Amino acid sequence: MTSNRKTVGLVAVFAIACFAGGCGGPGGTGWGAKGLFDRRDLGTTIGSLVEVYSSEFAAVKGYGLVGGLQGTGSLQCPTQLRAYLRRYMLTELPEHRIDVDKLIDSSNTAVVHIGGQMPIVATKNQYFDVRVTALSGTQTTSLEGGWLYGAELKPAGRLSMATRAVANASGPVFIDKISGLAVSKKVGYVLGGGKVFDEYKVHLVFHKPDYETTSVVRNHINERFGRDTARALVPGRIELTVPPRYRGQKQRFISMVKATYLEEGPEITKERIRTFVRKLAVSEDKYASEVALEAIGNESIGKLSVLLQSSDEEVRLRAGRCMLNLGSDEGLEVLIEMALDKTSAYRIEALEALTTSAERNDAASVSRRLLHDSDFDIRLAAYEQLRKLGDLAVSRELIADGFHLEQIAQTEYKGIFVSRSGRPRIVLFGAPIFCRENVFVRSDDGSVIINAPSGQRYVSLIRRRSRRSSEVAHLKSSFDLADIIQVLCDDPPNQAEQKRGGLGVSYSQMIALVKQMSDKGAVRAEFRAGPMPKID
Repeated sequence: MTSNRKTVGLVAVFAIACFAGGCGGPGGTGWGAKGLFDRRDLGTTIGSLVEVYSSEFAAVKGYGLVGGLQGTGSLQCPTQLRAYLRRYMLTELPEHRIDVDKLIDSSNTAVVHIGGQMPIVATKNQYFDVRVTALSGTQTTSLEGGWLYGAELKPAGRLSMATRAVANASGPVFIDKISGLAVSKKVGYVLGGGKVFDEYKVHLVFHKPDYETTSVVRNHINERFGRDTARALVPGRIELTVPPRYRGQKQRFISMVKATYLEEGPEITKERIRTFVRKLAVSEDKYASEVALEAIGNESIGKLSVLLQSSDEEVRLRAGRCMLNLGSDEGLEVLIEMALDKTSAYRIEALEALTTSAERNDAASVSRRLLHDSDFDIRLAAYEQLRKLGDLAVSRELIADGFHLEQIAQTEYKGIFVSRSGRPRIVLFGAPIFCRENVFVRSDDGSVIINAPSGQRYVSLIRRRSRRSSEVAHLKSSFDLADIIQVLCDDPPNQAEQKRGGLGVSYSQMIALVKQMSDKGAVRAEFRAGPMPKID
């Protein structure tokens, strides 16, 4: 099979060389670098005429108040910041009678600095991670167990009252307890806690503003990518709206616009396709060639199909993905084969291409098969794609407005994945996962105990309300790990409520307990944690 693939690949490359301009010899192009790419001018691209500006508010900052602390906050707050917080909170909650000064003057609250990195080309209501840091010079010792009250975020460097907020942030404070590294409890994260206010457009700003050129470029973009994709604001500036089919590939869409040629015609289009197909086959910068062919459009499909037989796996991936994005299923089989091939280096990229552009049933079918793969990274990628597709293979439940508990029953593999960036979630592969008998697990601060002596028919869950309190809450759960998590983390019931409720354990503490249960063999399931947030 490998030998046949290589043979076909060599024939394909030879064919590419011939149809792209000759097979060498007098008057031929040859295989030297200069002969390969030194073609006649292919025309003017939009990218050569403009600078591209996406969200100019990437870095955002603000100030807010973290509450729910157990005496580890601070009464101190600079005068100007106190006035700002008072004004903001009263504006946001006009129907509530809040004594903001009393709230700030409590050891159970802490004033914090908030920092985050908004997504480039941000979408309205898109979530992102934020970091909260106790204000220096205050007596705050820990943000653990706290909740960030609603706070507004403004572009970094523009924190005046007149500056318009571009996002807000709120949610439980996450402090990593499972990395084994010493961490400051004065610094935490609100996972997926930032929320973008508006849809941020992409702008094309011309090097030489000109009304006629601006109109030509706008019309050309709308013809290629759909009506109302481009809107001329003033001569020399165009606003782009990312088409729905490229919402998950915004950067790729921007690259395609830049790679789009203004001059059109049958002969020059054929020449461009020949050039970029050849470059995709043998050059190092394959992405630029892939994008250029997709920007040309359906005319590229016929020549791209030759590359599906290439011996170079990356070439097959890019050709298949490009064709799929152009609406051709001809590359579908190649991408499915690559995603399922245990020896392939491009399995995840092939799977993501299927989820992005293939029919939903095809993408879901491949992802479900990959849930049984022996490679954890592949299983995780398959889960992520099924989650994105809203597939029923992934069940989902919100726990106490703090995180999602997700379960996948269709795998023999037993594993636990916890996120430490993006929206917080605990994922149980091979659910249900049961806790064994005769187990005893205690949190690092001793406030939470999970106990199931040999012969006991239930799991005892015990929590001391605070370090200073002798009050202890005691609930029972089944041996199902999902039930244990829910009982531990659900909000305690109000006195008027007729329900079991929970013990109010935080997400940070819960994933540390789950890790400990896995490490000790209390549950026979592999524990994996996602990466921490990356905030400059």
